[in-house]
Amino acid sequence: MDGNEIDIIAEERCATPPSPGPGTIVHVEQPQQPYDEDEHSGELREYNGVFEGPEKTLEVVFRKIAGIDDDEACLSDSSSSGYGGTAIAPDEPIHRTGLRTLARADLDRICMRARCTILSRVSNRYLDAYVLSESSLFVYPHMIVLKTCGTTTLLRCVATLIELGRKIGLEIDWLGYNRKNFSFPGDQMFPHGSFHQELDYLYSHRTLCDRLDGDGYTLGPVTSDHWFVFVADHTKRCDLENDTDRVLNIMMFDIDQDVARKFYFDQYQSRIGPDETEEEATKRISMEQTKSAGIDSLIPGATIDPRAFEPCGYSMNAILFHSYSTMHITPEEGSSYASFETNQKLKNYTSLISNVVRAFRPKRFVMTLMADEGGLKQMGDTPLFTGNACKAKIAVPFKTASVRSSTSSLAASTGFGSNMATYKRRDVASIRVEEDVCCMMGNWILEGYEETDVLYENEQKRLRGLSVSQFS
Repeated sequence: MDGNEIDIIAEERCATPPSPGPGTIVHVEQPQQPYDEDEHSGELREYNGVFEGPEKTLEVVFRKIAGIDDDEACLSDSSSSGYGGTAIAPDEPIHRTGLRTLARADLDRICMRARCTILSRVSNRYLDAYVLSESSLFVYPHMIVLKTCGTTTLLRCVATLIELGRKIGLEIDWLGYNRKNFSFPGDQMFPHGSFHQELDYLYSHRTLCDRLDGDGYTLGPVTSDHWFVFVADHTKRCDLENDTDRVLNIMMFDIDQDVARKFYFDQYQSRIGPDETEEEATKRISMEQTKSAGIDSLIPGATIDPRAFEPCGYSMNAILFHSYSTMHITPEEGSSYASFETNQKLKNYTSLISNVVRAFRPKRFVMTLMADEGGLKQMGDTPLFTGNACKAKIAVPFKTASVRSSTSSLAASTGFGSNMATYKRRDVASIRVEEDVCCMMGNWILEGYEETDVLYENEQKRLRGLSVSQFS
């Protein structure tokens, strides 16, 4: 059976109904038994010159299985002095508990199911951050966050996560999955052929974990950029003021050509020394790209782990206390993309958003926020959920006026000549899911970037048989 036959079978099993409207709940008929395709569905497909930059994100929170003590659940810390401050002395061990006790072989199993591999790691007292061949993995004592891009099969690792959690006395307490609609949905593999197929696949695991009984949602216009979210929430949050969560994600498209060029490996190869190993050269080039693009200044004080890829591409993880930040860049012309995500608990994200957008100067970007009600109360007004149209605009100072334009008047109309640019919010959507989780998303476009350019891109998708209105 070849890959095409498998895709046909998967689509028949998970038929795609008409697309719902913004903010609607998606219910899927739930199969009686969990299912999976054979291993051929994870085979690599031929690279066609474009890359699916926007990531799929899976966040799973675990809790101790009832009746199991902390030692059995790997939750006891053998040295409480290891969790007192922020910096770790070079000779001071990190005392891992919970999910952080999983062996490297266990993490490799998780990544193998998602079709990615671990490249590097940085750690502190609170979490381990892994740069992957296809984005990032973050491991806390009670939580795993896995982000993968391209044609990875992220949800295929759910059964493995359930199994490994039980091995150390943990069970799923909260599961969230989200992604933007695909730019190239026809390239995706099972179970990511459509959002309905993804939901069907998640529900098929209920015989392994009855807590996977959440709902699916879509936010934003289905004829343009929109966001798919699945949440299964059984968490009982305490009333402590610091017991809040929030995740901000900025997905930028058609980034400035001069910025994108910085993330091509061959731009730096001429400076490789005669005694420099391949790994040493990669580390040096990774840091050069980080500094050249100003990425190191976005998260001051954080420990940064950057990675340059051949022939092009870049990933970066940063950790600061309990928080992570991650960035992924696909510079290919025609599908250039950069993303920035963080769970850092800031009271106001306006400055961070401006700095990130300023660094990459995209033509358009999508911003999403997932937060509990406690987290929202701590946040000030942001361009994402302000009702004021003027405050929803994002004015960004640029150091150069080199933004590529498909129209000769773009530089003047956007104000690039005066080193300023303004992004207007085209639309915004929000919904409350489960008990107290709020999801928000908005689309911004550079003023002067003609709407016809977006319509042209959509028409090209239609010509490739990838209708923007399909449930992808």
